[in-house]
Amino acid sequence: MHHNPIWIKNLSYVYPDGTQALHHISISIAATERVAIVGANGSGKSTLLLHLNGIFLPQAGEVRVGEMLVTHQNLRAIRNFVGLVFQNPDDQLFMPTVGDDVAFGPKNLGLTGTALGQRVYQSLYAVGIDPDTYGPRNPQNLSGGEKKRIAIAGVLAMQPQVLGLDEPTAQLDPRSRRQLIELLHRLPLTQVIVTHDLDLALELCPRTIVLSQGKIVFDGGTAQALGDVNFLQAHALESPLSYARPYCNLRDAPALL
Repeated sequence: MHHNPIWIKNLSYVYPDGTQALHHISISIAATERVAIVGANGSGKSTLLLHLNGIFLPQAGEVRVGEMLVTHQNLRAIRNFVGLVFQNPDDQLFMPTVGDDVAFGPKNLGLTGTALGQRVYQSLYAVGIDPDTYGPRNPQNLSGGEKKRIAIAGVLAMQPQVLGLDEPTAQLDPRSRRQLIELLHRLPLTQVIVTHDLDLALELCPRTIVLSQGKIVFDGGTAQALGDVNFLQAHALESPLSYARPYCNLRDAPALL
């Protein structure tokens, strides 16, 4: 287990059209830490996440995962170390059955036979999906919440040290969202969670990094960041619902009429 599995120094990134997506980002994330990355659309959240496993390579500055610099030469090892779960599980599920999908990554690592079967079973079990019932099913016929969990199982099957999730609760109904939060709570991995769901950040992540126009404008305690209404409004974010003023006593009733 690496003490600081993620270390980013002075990372900058400009898109081909000249848009500066990230400006001098420096972050260090400790082992088993869960960190939320929040910000308005276009603030650079997903761009930052995609640097963690080399989908984007740094144009300036450095990204290290474990002991490895994120460079073209290290990509294979880096993608085993950092598993990304994309916003839309359909981007990740492409095999005819759930079992084949979860087996795809470890098979590429050379696992076969019983070892492969066990890895698939354990990964599905870890996300609360019954391997015997779901293994033979076609992922495209499942619900959004089930697909999301199977996409996570496919990443867990690679046994990464870091899990990066892009909008994990997007398109999930409340029950699936609750199950996903409980699942992420149980997983003993370093987690970097890009999300618009600030209640999820509050519940899951003690630390939050707020990006605004490609710069870090806050890095610290989640409750502190998300409890400051003026700060959130200044960066085009809404307060978490759980912080909304509850109209639950009769004294407030006349004000609502």
